[in-house]
Amino acid sequence: MSHFSRGGCALHYDDRGPSDGLPVVLVHGHPFNRTLWAPSAEALAADGYRVITPDLRGYGDSDVTPGKVLLSGFADDIAALLDHLGLGRAVVGGVSMGGQITMEFQRRHPHRVLALVLSDTSAPAETDEGKAFRNALADRLRAEGMDGYAAEVIDKMLAPYNVTEQPEVAERVLGMMRATNPEGAAAALRGRAERPDYRDTLAAVKAPVLIVVGADDPYTPVSDAEDMRLLVPHATLVVIDQAGHLPGVEQPGPFNAVLLDFLRTRVAAPA
Repeated sequence: MSHFSRGGCALHYDDRGPSDGLPVVLVHGHPFNRTLWAPSAEALAADGYRVITPDLRGYGDSDVTPGKVLLSGFADDIAALLDHLGLGRAVVGGVSMGGQITMEFQRRHPHRVLALVLSDTSAPAETDEGKAFRNALADRLRAEGMDGYAAEVIDKMLAPYNVTEQPEVAERVLGMMRATNPEGAAAALRGRAERPDYRDTLAAVKAPVLIVVGADDPYTPVSDAEDMRLLVPHATLVVIDQAGHLPGVEQPGPFNAVLLDFLRTRVAAPA
C-alpha cells in the first residue's frame, strides 16, 4: 500500500503489476474499499497490466473529509493520483458509485481516458426521492454506525443465494462495510445525491466502453445497463449470471474473463 496527499488529505492506494503495463484504475463503490477489487487486480496484474486501486477519501485507509464530497471531488482525486504516478492516460473503471465516479472522470478529464469499464451502475441524475433517501441514510450512519446498515443490505449487495452459498464472500463484503468510517460514508452519500446526469457524457464517449452487470442486481438491474448500451452504440455489454450488485466479487472468474477479453481486444496501449 502507498499513499499521497491532496488538499491535506492522505489518499491510499495499491499499485500492482509491471510498471510499464497498460494502466488500469479500478474504483470501488459505497461502502467498500480498494480490496473489493482484489480478485480482478490479481488477475489483471498476472496478465501484465498495471492495476491501481485507490481507497476513495473517507473509505478504507484514506483520510475522511467530513460534510459532503461530490463525485467531482473523487474524480479529481483520481486525476491527481495519475499525476502522482506520472501517468497521462489510463483505463478507468468502477462499480456502483465507483461507476458514477468513472463517468464523472470522463466528464471532467476525457483526454485521460483510454477506455471505460462500468459495472452495475446507472447514468441518470438522482431523483428527488433518491436525494431524500441518501441524505437520510447519511444522517443515520453518522448516528448509528455501519453495522445495522450492513446487515440490512448484504442480500442486495450480493444475490441472496450467494450470501448463503458463498459465506466467505459474504463475510468479506460485510467486513468492508462494517469497517467503513460512518462520517466518510455519509459525506459520499450527500455528494452522490447531487450527482449530475451522465447520459450526455456517455453519448459523447469515443473511447472503448465495457458495461457489465449482474443478472440479479436489484440496485442497478440489467435494464439500466441496457439503457447505457443504447447511449453508447460501440459499447460492449455483458451480463454475468449468478451474480447481484457485485459480480466481480460473486463471480470473479467470469467477470475477469470478460474484463481481460475487453482489454486485450478493444484497448490499445497509449502512443
